[in-house]
Amino acid sequence: MRVLVTGAGGQLGHDLVEALSGEVPLGGLQGDVATGRLGARSVCEVTGTDRRMLDVTDRDAVLGAVEGVRPDVVVHAAAWTAVDACESDPDRAFATNSLGTRNVAEAARRFGAHVVYVSTDYVFDGTSTDAYREWDEPCPVSVYGHSKLGGERELDPRATIVRTSWVCGAHGENMVHAVLRLATAGGALRFVDDQRASPTFTADLAGVICTLATERLPGIFHVTNQGVTTRHGFAAAVLAASGDDPSRVIPISTAELKPPRPARRPANSVLDNAALRLAGMPLLPDWHDALERLLEVRIASWRR
Repeated sequence: MRVLVTGAGGQLGHDLVEALSGEVPLGGLQGDVATGRLGARSVCEVTGTDRRMLDVTDRDAVLGAVEGVRPDVVVHAAAWTAVDACESDPDRAFATNSLGTRNVAEAARRFGAHVVYVSTDYVFDGTSTDAYREWDEPCPVSVYGHSKLGGERELDPRATIVRTSWVCGAHGENMVHAVLRLATAGGALRFVDDQRASPTFTADLAGVICTLATERLPGIFHVTNQGVTTRHGFAAAVLAASGDDPSRVIPISTAELKPPRPARRPANSVLDNAALRLAGMPLLPDWHDALERLLEVRIASWRR
């Protein structure tokens, strides 16, 4: 099976290329997702493109890339994910996340490829007290969320949409790396305690996307590590797991952020992985487990 991965330079894209090409075991997963459906390792012919190699806003470039690879599946992970920057440059956000997805969808349609699109919890407004299911109505409150929802709406009904939240991996910048970096400066760290979601780790997320891609399962899937926390709770857990003092993390409200963030964040963006669960597919491990594994990888890289 030939697979084209856009956004391969990002933290998720990096792990997707490795998992799809069989360079690493699908670690952290259990049951069919890890071993039953894909085998212990995947056996795909993978082409990964990063932003320098493929500008998804360039329709001709996208058509040419897909024609050159002739993939069976396109995993579209390329996106502009700078949530606050999107607020001040909505044209760039929609050009990349919405129009870029239109270009990918058109190219895939022309050459008969299945599309897997990586989306976000930010398509919801966060006012629900319950976890959001795949069938709940989206209502974004930020330009980023609107642009990613725009991308969802460019896809054919048979495409696969994977919504996820608070993504962290060994490659690229994310909250785990930010907390560890801030901790080295000493003193207190302040994180909001009124935003809730499920931290999701790319090593695990990539495995599920592999299964959805290779089996061409259509529809929307919410895919997160299990367990819910706040940004304050997540930061404290990162310090504790790294051997630091979690009491250094001070809880604050979103209103107390200085300077305030340009983009609104949903207060509750917990995603119920209902489609996976109801289909009898295994869910990802608890996020604490995934955090421990990520820190082990980080420590091992330091030692090298």
